[in-house]
Amino acid sequence: MGQCVNKCKNPTSSLGSKSGDKESGSKSHKRVESASGGVHKEDSSAPSSKSTSELLNGTKALEVTVETPVISSAMRDPYKDESLDGDGLSMMRIEELFGHYKDELDDAILEEGMERFCNDLCVDPAEFRVLVLAWKFQAATMCKFTRKEFVEGCKAIRADSIEGICSRFPCLLLEAQGEENFKDLYRFTFQFGLDAEEGQRSLQRDIAIALWRLVFTQDTPEILEHWLDFLAENPSGVRGISRDTWNMFFNFTQAIGPDLSNYSEDEAWPSLFDTFVEWELERRKKEEEQGLMTKEEGGSCPETDCPTTDRLGTEGSRGSQTWGGH
Repeated sequence: MGQCVNKCKNPTSSLGSKSGDKESGSKSHKRVESASGGVHKEDSSAPSSKSTSELLNGTKALEVTVETPVISSAMRDPYKDESLDGDGLSMMRIEELFGHYKDELDDAILEEGMERFCNDLCVDPAEFRVLVLAWKFQAATMCKFTRKEFVEGCKAIRADSIEGICSRFPCLLLEAQGEENFKDLYRFTFQFGLDAEEGQRSLQRDIAIALWRLVFTQDTPEILEHWLDFLAENPSGVRGISRDTWNMFFNFTQAIGPDLSNYSEDEAWPSLFDTFVEWELERRKKEEEQGLMTKEEGGSCPETDCPTTDRLGTEGSRGSQTWGGH
């Protein structure tokens, strides 16, 4: 940032007072008698910025010019005169940070600005930390921060710089692990994934899968991957994820054990969950059957490798070797 200092001579010195002007107007010269009796003349027209005095021996003193520097506003610390709160949070810095990433035509940080913002934070736009940050900012739409969301969000996390936001990530991740906080984050994620401009009321299947995997980054339920596989393999039966289905899945992960033995269709679960449990139990049954077949095939041996009956009898009579497992 360019800075400059303007220096100028004071155009009006203390010698240029109104009384001084009157006196100099009535007399062009004044007589000064020295100790030696000499008479000297002092020119009243001498520059007022220079102070000249007479020594007792009649010699002229050194002329001194005093220059008063004028410091421009650019030289001042931009935050020195600004009022900061108890934690040193600066609203001016937050506004300037927002302005650095905002769109040229819209008063918001859009996709391009978000990419630069994440790059400066050294985070991937698709990682959990960015989701948590969006949650603290209460962002209404993915890939967008309005001015209000950004300013209020920075105030909420007590940060007014890139370095400050980065330093807050560990605390934010820890905060998200709290039971009530995570429930709030989980419900926020559904709304965050909707396209507000399109007026969406349910999540697209692919977006829902990605958001489920993202929001459960820190604490992944055992059933999650099987649930996501079910959604991915049944595109015709799953067109979108409603808010009720999204919220109820969180309850499902807490109430139903990984073996699904305590799931009951008589309870008020969404019908999609009934279909999933049926699909999952059938998948596990096939998996067990496949495992048994593999085990049986692994236990058999080719005829050329198996010992003959005569040999078994011979070896058995010798008692030198036991053929377990045949």
